[in-house]
Amino acid sequence: MPPTHDIHGDWSGQLVATAIHQGHELRPEIAAAMILEEAVRLREEDPFTDVIGAAAPARVVARRSRFEVDLNRPRETAVYRTPEDCWGLEVWRADPLEEELVAGSLQVYDAFYADLARHLDEVAARGPFVVYDVHSYNHRRDGADADEADVEENPEVNLGTGTVDERFAPLVQAFSRTLRAQQVQGHHLDVRENVKFEGRALAWWVHERYAGVGVCLALEFKKTFMDEWTGQPDRQHLQELADALAATHAPVLDALRTLERR
Repeated sequence: MPPTHDIHGDWSGQLVATAIHQGHELRPEIAAAMILEEAVRLREEDPFTDVIGAAAPARVVARRSRFEVDLNRPRETAVYRTPEDCWGLEVWRADPLEEELVAGSLQVYDAFYADLARHLDEVAARGPFVVYDVHSYNHRRDGADADEADVEENPEVNLGTGTVDERFAPLVQAFSRTLRAQQVQGHHLDVRENVKFEGRALAWWVHERYAGVGVCLALEFKKTFMDEWTGQPDRQHLQELADALAATHAPVLDALRTLERR
Protein backbone atom coordinates (compact mmCIF):
# COMPACT_ATOMS: atom_id res chain seq x y z
CA MET A 1 0.00 0.00 0.00
CA PRO A 2 1.41 3.46 -0.88
CA PRO A 3 2.01 5.72 2.14
CA THR A 4 -1.18 6.99 3.74
CA HIS A 5 0.37 9.84 5.71
CA ASP A 6 3.67 11.41 6.78
CA ILE A 7 5.06 11.79 10.30
CA HIS A 8 7.31 14.83 10.77
CA GLY A 9 9.36 16.49 13.46
CA ASP A 10 10.44 15.85 17.03
CA TRP A 11 7.97 13.80 19.08
CA SER A 12 9.73 14.29 22.41
CA GLY A 13 7.38 17.12 23.41
CA GLN A 14 3.69 17.47 24.26
CA LEU A 15 2.29 19.40 21.28
CA VAL A 16 1.27 17.81 17.97
CA ALA A 17 -0.41 19.25 14.87
CA THR A 18 -2.38 17.24 12.34
CA ALA A 19 -3.59 18.04 8.82
CA ILE A 20 -5.85 15.08 8.13
CA HIS A 21 -7.83 16.66 5.27
CA GLN A 22 -4.71 18.01 3.55
CA GLY A 23 -4.36 14.91 1.37
CA HIS A 24 -5.12 14.91 -2.36
CA GLU A 25 -3.72 11.55 -3.49
CA LEU A 26 -5.87 8.57 -4.52
CA ARG A 27 -4.83 4.97 -4.89
CA PRO A 28 -5.17 3.93 -8.56
CA GLU A 29 -8.27 1.77 -8.22
CA ILE A 30 -10.12 4.58 -6.41
CA ALA A 31 -9.08 7.09 -9.07
CA ALA A 32 -10.42 4.75 -11.76
CA ALA A 33 -13.76 4.45 -9.97
CA MET A 34 -14.18 8.21 -9.44
CA ILE A 35 -16.02 10.61 -11.77
CA LEU A 36 -15.76 13.67 -9.54
CA GLU A 37 -13.71 16.41 -11.21
CA GLU A 38 -10.34 17.00 -9.57
CA ALA A 39 -11.00 20.74 -9.15
CA VAL A 40 -14.20 20.03 -7.24
CA ARG A 41 -12.44 17.47 -5.09
CA LEU A 42 -9.68 19.94 -4.27
CA ARG A 43 -12.25 22.56 -3.29
CA GLU A 44 -13.66 20.23 -0.62
CA GLU A 45 -10.25 19.22 0.70
CA ASP A 46 -8.14 21.35 3.06
CA PRO A 47 -5.03 22.33 1.09
CA PHE A 48 -2.28 24.25 2.90
CA THR A 49 -3.41 23.21 6.37
CA ASP A 50 0.00 21.57 6.72
CA VAL A 51 1.53 25.02 6.14
CA ILE A 52 -0.64 26.62 8.84
CA GLY A 53 0.48 24.02 11.37
CA ALA A 54 4.07 23.76 10.17
CA ALA A 55 5.65 25.32 13.27
CA ALA A 56 4.42 22.54 15.56
CA PRO A 57 7.32 20.40 16.76
CA ALA A 58 5.53 17.14 15.83
CA ARG A 59 3.21 16.84 12.85
CA VAL A 60 1.03 14.33 11.01
CA VAL A 61 0.01 15.10 7.41
CA ALA A 62 -2.42 12.90 5.52
CA ARG A 63 -1.61 12.09 1.91
CA ARG A 64 -4.92 10.56 0.86
CA SER A 65 -7.93 12.59 -0.20
CA ARG A 66 -10.92 12.64 2.09
CA PHE A 67 -12.81 11.30 -0.95
CA GLU A 68 -10.85 8.08 -0.60
CA VAL A 69 -11.39 7.94 3.15
CA ASP A 70 -12.37 10.69 5.57
CA LEU A 71 -10.16 10.43 8.65
CA ASN A 72 -12.36 12.87 10.54
CA ARG A 73 -15.46 10.70 10.44
CA PRO A 74 -16.25 7.57 12.45
CA ARG A 75 -15.02 4.43 10.74
CA GLU A 76 -18.49 3.28 9.71
CA THR A 77 -19.11 6.48 7.73
CA ALA A 78 -15.51 7.27 6.70
CA VAL A 79 -16.04 6.26 3.05
CA TYR A 80 -18.42 8.45 1.08
CA ARG A 81 -20.84 6.05 -0.64
CA THR A 82 -23.66 8.34 -1.78
CA PRO A 83 -24.03 12.04 -2.68
CA GLU A 84 -25.78 12.57 0.65
CA ASP A 85 -22.51 11.70 2.38
CA CYS A 86 -20.61 14.55 0.70
CA TRP A 87 -22.47 17.76 -0.07
CA GLY A 88 -24.63 16.19 -2.80
CA LEU A 89 -21.63 15.46 -5.05
CA GLU A 90 -21.65 12.59 -7.54
CA VAL A 91 -18.36 10.86 -6.78
CA TRP A 92 -18.47 7.31 -8.13
CA ARG A 93 -18.84 5.74 -11.56
CA ALA A 94 -20.83 2.84 -10.07
CA ASP A 95 -23.61 3.03 -7.50
CA PRO A 96 -23.14 1.63 -4.96
CA LEU A 97 -19.37 1.72 -4.60
CA GLU A 98 -17.89 -1.78 -4.71
CA GLU A 99 -17.34 -3.25 -1.26
CA GLU A 100 -13.81 -4.28 -2.21
CA LEU A 101 -12.94 -0.64 -2.76
CA VAL A 102 -14.59 0.33 0.52
CA ALA A 103 -12.55 -2.30 2.33
CA GLY A 104 -9.33 -0.96 0.83
CA SER A 105 -10.16 2.56 1.96
CA LEU A 106 -10.90 1.36 5.47
CA GLN A 107 -7.44 -0.23 5.53
CA VAL A 108 -6.07 3.29 5.00
CA TYR A 109 -8.21 4.53 7.91
CA ASP A 110 -7.03 1.75 10.20
CA ALA A 111 -3.38 2.22 9.23
CA PHE A 112 -3.56 5.93 10.01
CA TYR A 113 -5.12 5.57 13.44
CA ALA A 114 -2.87 2.66 14.38
CA ASP A 115 0.23 4.70 13.58
CA LEU A 116 -1.09 7.79 15.32
CA ALA A 117 -1.84 5.68 18.40
CA ARG A 118 1.72 4.34 18.45
CA HIS A 119 3.10 7.85 18.48
CA LEU A 120 0.60 9.42 20.88
CA ASP A 121 0.84 6.54 23.36
CA GLU A 122 4.46 7.54 23.95
CA VAL A 123 3.51 11.22 24.24
CA ALA A 124 0.70 10.42 26.70
CA ALA A 125 3.04 8.31 28.84
CA ARG A 126 4.95 11.52 29.64
CA GLY A 127 1.85 13.44 30.74
CA PRO A 128 -0.85 15.79 29.38
CA PHE A 129 -0.59 16.74 25.72
CA VAL A 130 -2.42 18.81 23.10
CA VAL A 131 -3.26 18.11 19.47
CA TYR A 132 -3.96 20.96 17.06
CA ASP A 133 -6.31 19.37 14.51
CA VAL A 134 -5.96 21.88 11.66
CA HIS A 135 -8.70 22.17 9.02
CA SER A 136 -10.13 24.81 6.71
CA TYR A 137 -13.59 25.59 5.41
CA ASN A 138 -15.22 27.20 2.39
CA HIS A 139 -17.06 30.50 2.64
CA ARG A 140 -17.92 31.20 -1.01
CA ARG A 141 -20.08 28.20 -1.80
CA ASP A 142 -22.39 30.21 -4.08
CA GLY A 143 -19.63 30.78 -6.62
CA ALA A 144 -16.29 32.48 -7.21
CA ASP A 145 -17.90 35.88 -7.81
CA ALA A 146 -20.66 35.58 -5.23
CA ASP A 147 -20.67 37.31 -1.87
CA GLU A 148 -18.83 35.54 0.90
CA ALA A 149 -20.82 33.87 3.67
CA ASP A 150 -22.15 35.96 6.57
CA VAL A 151 -19.22 36.96 8.76
CA GLU A 152 -21.30 36.64 11.92
CA GLU A 153 -21.75 32.93 11.31
CA ASN A 154 -18.32 32.30 9.79
CA PRO A 155 -15.38 33.27 12.02
CA GLU A 156 -11.86 33.42 10.62
CA VAL A 157 -10.97 30.63 13.03
CA ASN A 158 -13.58 28.32 14.48
CA LEU A 159 -12.26 26.64 17.63
CA GLY A 160 -14.04 23.32 18.11
CA THR A 161 -14.14 22.12 21.71
CA GLY A 162 -17.34 20.08 21.75
CA THR A 163 -15.88 17.12 23.66
CA VAL A 164 -13.02 18.81 25.52
CA ASP A 165 -12.79 17.86 29.21
CA GLU A 166 -13.43 20.78 31.58
CA ARG A 167 -10.04 20.27 33.21
CA PHE A 168 -8.49 21.68 30.04
CA ALA A 169 -10.47 24.95 30.23
CA PRO A 170 -7.37 27.01 31.20
CA LEU A 171 -5.55 25.64 28.14
CA VAL A 172 -8.48 26.50 25.84
CA GLN A 173 -8.59 30.00 27.31
CA ALA A 174 -4.85 30.48 26.85
CA PHE A 175 -5.11 29.34 23.24
CA SER A 176 -8.09 31.57 22.42
CA ARG A 177 -6.69 34.63 24.16
CA THR A 178 -3.32 34.33 22.43
CA LEU A 179 -4.66 33.62 18.94
CA ARG A 180 -7.14 36.52 19.15
CA ALA A 181 -4.26 38.82 20.04
CA GLN A 182 -2.41 38.03 16.81
CA GLN A 183 -2.57 40.40 13.86
CA VAL A 184 -3.12 38.85 10.45
CA GLN A 185 -3.59 40.94 7.31
CA GLY A 186 -3.67 44.09 9.44
CA HIS A 187 -6.31 43.06 11.98
CA HIS A 188 -6.72 40.87 15.05
CA LEU A 189 -7.96 37.40 14.23
CA ASP A 190 -11.64 36.66 14.69
CA VAL A 191 -11.51 33.47 16.79
CA ARG A 192 -14.77 32.02 18.13
CA GLU A 193 -15.66 28.76 19.79
CA ASN A 194 -18.08 26.16 18.36
CA VAL A 195 -19.84 28.51 15.92
CA LYS A 196 -19.76 26.19 12.89
CA PHE A 197 -17.88 23.10 14.04
CA GLU A 198 -17.30 21.40 17.39
CA GLY A 199 -14.72 18.79 16.34
CA ARG A 200 -15.33 15.33 14.95
CA ALA A 201 -13.78 11.89 14.79
CA LEU A 202 -10.13 12.76 15.48
CA ALA A 203 -11.08 14.85 18.51
CA TRP A 204 -13.50 12.17 19.72
CA TRP A 205 -10.82 9.52 19.36
CA VAL A 206 -8.20 11.54 21.27
CA HIS A 207 -10.64 12.36 24.06
CA GLU A 208 -11.76 8.75 24.40
CA ARG A 209 -8.39 7.01 24.11
CA TYR A 210 -6.51 9.56 26.24
CA ALA A 211 -9.28 10.72 28.55
CA GLY A 212 -8.07 13.34 31.00
CA VAL A 213 -4.58 13.35 29.44
CA GLY A 214 -4.98 14.39 25.80
CA VAL A 215 -6.88 17.40 24.50
CA CYS A 216 -7.64 17.99 20.84
CA LEU A 217 -8.43 21.49 19.60
CA ALA A 218 -10.31 21.27 16.29
CA LEU A 219 -9.24 24.34 14.31
CA GLU A 220 -11.14 25.43 11.20
CA PHE A 221 -9.54 28.31 9.30
CA LYS A 222 -11.83 30.10 6.88
CA LYS A 223 -10.35 29.94 3.38
CA THR A 224 -9.63 33.66 3.19
CA PHE A 225 -5.98 32.66 2.70
CA MET A 226 -6.72 31.25 -0.76
CA ASP A 227 -9.09 31.35 -3.68
CA GLU A 228 -11.24 28.34 -2.88
CA TRP A 229 -12.43 28.12 -6.51
CA THR A 230 -9.02 28.10 -8.21
CA GLY A 231 -7.00 26.57 -5.38
CA GLN A 232 -4.44 29.40 -5.49
CA PRO A 233 -3.04 30.46 -2.10
CA ASP A 234 -1.98 33.83 -0.76
CA ARG A 235 1.44 32.82 0.56
CA GLN A 236 1.88 35.91 2.73
CA HIS A 237 -1.51 35.37 4.36
CA LEU A 238 -0.66 31.71 4.96
CA GLN A 239 2.63 32.61 6.62
CA GLU A 240 0.91 35.11 8.88
CA LEU A 241 -1.59 32.44 9.96
CA ALA A 242 1.24 29.99 10.59
CA ASP A 243 3.04 32.58 12.70
CA ALA A 244 -0.15 33.38 14.60
CA LEU A 245 -0.77 29.73 15.42
CA ALA A 246 2.88 29.30 16.44
CA ALA A 247 2.44 32.15 18.93
CA THR A 248 -0.01 29.98 20.88
CA HIS A 249 2.51 27.20 21.53
CA ALA A 250 4.23 28.68 24.59
CA PRO A 251 1.05 29.76 26.45
CA VAL A 252 -0.64 26.43 25.73
CA LEU A 253 2.38 24.43 26.90
CA ASP A 254 2.53 26.58 30.04
CA ALA A 255 -1.12 25.70 30.70
CA LEU A 256 -0.26 22.00 30.22
CA ARG A 257 2.54 22.24 32.77
CA THR A 258 0.12 23.84 35.25
CA LEU A 259 -2.19 20.86 34.79
CA GLU A 260 0.68 18.48 35.50
CA ARG A 261 1.32 20.15 38.88
CA ARG A 262 -2.29 19.77 40.04
